[in-house]
Amino acid sequence: MEIHQKESPSIYENIKKFRELKNISRQQMADDLDLSLSGYAKLERGEIDVTISRINQISELLGVDVSQLLNFDSSQIFNVNNNNLVQGVGTKANNVHYHTDEYLVKYVKVLEEELERLKAIVQSNKNN
Repeated sequence: MEIHQKESPSIYENIKKFRELKNISRQQMADDLDLSLSGYAKLERGEIDVTISRINQISELLGVDVSQLLNFDSSQIFNVNNNNLVQGVGTKANNVHYHTDEYLVKYVKVLEEELERLKAIVQSNKNN
């Protein structure tokens, strides 16, 4: 069974975007994750699989919820015409709407995909 990377934006792109938005260097992330710089760069490019525990670790380092890593869409931040958060000083917090149910559904889907990937590895090891 093959597991394919999700369509855009991927969690890998989101990790990179949050890191850049927070002005954290790749080297700093690599050090904090106990990875080499090239290993961390591969993670951001999606060349290596990221585990749920690693996603949790990255979300803590970036100071964001896991759901934000899974669902970050920069067009929602940088599109001034469609975003109340950017439309001016004084926007009240009650204008911000979080779709936690949608995030929860996506997070559960990611967990289910990770479970299937791990099951495939176990099955492959049994066959070998």
